[in-house]
Amino acid sequence: MSGDPSSAVLVVVGAGPRATGLLERIAANAPELWAGRRELRIHLVDPHPPGPGRVWRDEQSGLLRMNSMAEDVTMFTDESSTIEGPVRPGPSLAEWAAQFSGRGPRHPPYVEPADPDVLAELRSLTGSDFPTRRAQSAYLDWVFRRALAELPPTVTVEWHRTTATAVTGPPDGPQQVHLADRATPLTADLVVLAQGHIGSLPAAGDRDLAAFARRHGRFHLPPEFSADADLSGLRPGEHVILRGFGLAFIDLMSMLTEGRGGTYRTEPDGTLTYLPSGREPVLHVGSRRGVPYHSKTRYQLQGPRPPLPRYFGPDAVDGLLAEGRPLDLRRDVWPLMAKEIGFGHYHELFHAHPGRTALPWPDFVAAYDRLDWYGDERAALVAKAVPDPADRLDFEPLDHPLDGLSFPTPDAFQDHLRDHVARDVTRREDPEFSADLGAFLALLSLYGQLPRLVAAGRLTARSVAEHLDGWWQGFFNFLASGPPGFRLRQLLALSTAGVVRFLGAGIRIGTDETTGTFTATSATVPGHTVHAPALIEAYLPAASLDRTEDPLLRELHRAGALTEEVIADATHTHRSGLLAVSPADGHVLDPSVGGTHPRRIALGAPTNSRAVAAFARPRTDAPAFRQNDAVARALLRALGAGRVTWDFSNSEQEVSII
Repeated sequence: MSGDPSSAVLVVVGAGPRATGLLERIAANAPELWAGRRELRIHLVDPHPPGPGRVWRDEQSGLLRMNSMAEDVTMFTDESSTIEGPVRPGPSLAEWAAQFSGRGPRHPPYVEPADPDVLAELRSLTGSDFPTRRAQSAYLDWVFRRALAELPPTVTVEWHRTTATAVTGPPDGPQQVHLADRATPLTADLVVLAQGHIGSLPAAGDRDLAAFARRHGRFHLPPEFSADADLSGLRPGEHVILRGFGLAFIDLMSMLTEGRGGTYRTEPDGTLTYLPSGREPVLHVGSRRGVPYHSKTRYQLQGPRPPLPRYFGPDAVDGLLAEGRPLDLRRDVWPLMAKEIGFGHYHELFHAHPGRTALPWPDFVAAYDRLDWYGDERAALVAKAVPDPADRLDFEPLDHPLDGLSFPTPDAFQDHLRDHVARDVTRREDPEFSADLGAFLALLSLYGQLPRLVAAGRLTARSVAEHLDGWWQGFFNFLASGPPGFRLRQLLALSTAGVVRFLGAGIRIGTDETTGTFTATSATVPGHTVHAPALIEAYLPAASLDRTEDPLLRELHRAGALTEEVIADATHTHRSGLLAVSPADGHVLDPSVGGTHPRRIALGAPTNSRAVAAFARPRTDAPAFRQNDAVARALLRALGAGRVTWDFSNSEQEVSII
């Protein structure tokens, strides 16, 4: 197919962390599956640098940071990885950075980052620091170079610094990957789509708000990746409404304050004071919950690692699937998930802080094993064994801390929320509350089990829409994907300085044609309305094949060569906006061939393989590493054997590659 029977060709569209992880697994598996075989040529197509890609590219503000500690970021498999291929351990970001200060061994290929600011950061970086995204960019660049160095001589990689605009070709013939800057396409035996996070054109509601802004000469920013946002249209002192209180808001907050010349001063008591430059706008922020995401923890477990999973692992999912009935996530699945999170929490509390418990751990866990999450007996057991309510896991106040609260004045609410944020940061940075980290690890352990329920078609369409893609994704991000504590201390300083004002929960955005302003209201402060000439949607673009900015996916969708995930039953239809792929191997579901396309695979963020992040915390058996390994092995076998096997119309068919 490639035109040369002595070689095979793989084209990977996208060269960011997901593609880099796949390349690392190809290198790891090549000694077994490609040794002594013909030449394999791999083409990477991405306008952004290979390794970091778009999101983690070096060319972005040094103010933007990760929300993970350096010791919690890795691109490598380890002893926890349940994979068929070889485990190839490698350094975490923190371990890799230690070589530049002499605190750790050198990791070949050794190359110091050219940027002096990045190199200085890496030399001082500790495991508990939250690195800049530019530091992560340097790490991902090195991982990519290491993967290249570990490939056998018969495997070569070429990077095309351009955009893939289309892929054509029959299921039983060569694939043509068309590029933006050349007339001749790349001819491939197999194509992997690994574009990563992709922007979307504005939805109808955003288009209406943008039209209002244009009509009145105002500012409106639809959902956008923070590093790409153009904020130059916001004037000093201008009031701005921001809808969204997650990580996108934190990035925007930083760029509109420190990014405009403001600074922070540390006071003798350790608190921060913000010193404005005078160029900042005034930021009014609110969201559904009305509070920022919970602060990331900044400590390690104080006790032994909890043995996970216990209640919501593969066996539990098998049991749910065996019931043969439609499942509701909140009713049927969440009790097992909640019990797992509770186990992680109490395992750490009992082992690390036994003085705050009133039962021996074996007695507690034996009783806990027998009891359902919902029920008076479980609550009574916890109350008896854990005397202090602050040590108990209670999801409702964690999830919706402003429910049932209202305040007579905006200033009263500012005081309340500052106190809430301060207490959250203090708790998340105090190892005396390390049970929160135990809960977090349990949260991670169960996250990768949920896609099996969707793939099996057992969750009702409404439950996928409202519970899995709605409530659960939001709850997970709120609890586990928050900002570093120092960012929330900065938020407190900005609030005290009057640069940031809190709006409340359940905010409603409107427009006022008379004044030409956007409006924001919240039941948290009844009767209070904020008018502002600017509105920012402070959250990332939602997945949408209908509105995707990616020209290749847009063209395939227009041609009917891929399909959006649609989950439907008698009562509801859910369109997720995600690219539908085979859950087993990532092959693209192609309506034009009546099944999965044998030569096109899609991985990562745009697909319905939920819960597969490009990099991971060490020793968590990361789903992405498992999928990368399985796909890499399948690619090498198919390309090496000269044929592709796939399930087409319920029968196996083979397509010759050469």
